[in-house]
Amino acid sequence: MPDVPMIIDVTRDMMYVAIELSMPVLLTALVVGVAISLFQTVTSVQEMTLTFVPKLIAVLSVVLLALPWMIDVINEYTRDLWSLMANYY
Repeated sequence: MPDVPMIIDVTRDMMYVAIELSMPVLLTALVVGVAISLFQTVTSVQEMTLTFVPKLIAVLSVVLLALPWMIDVINEYTRDLWSLMANYY
């Protein structure tokens, strides 16, 4: 049976991988959102589609560009998790 420190380590690693995978997408949405908000404030344009469409395009672009890296990170984590579980079962 797995011990408590091992479970804590696996949970910590899982949280780290989740944060690592979400950061490029979240940072892109943040930067694009701030840039568009700044543009709207300067020009006094308050169009809702102006905030949504560019952010959607930027996030989808980042996801497509980072997808191979994301798959590698998930594969590595899964391999590590299976090898760790093989030691206990």
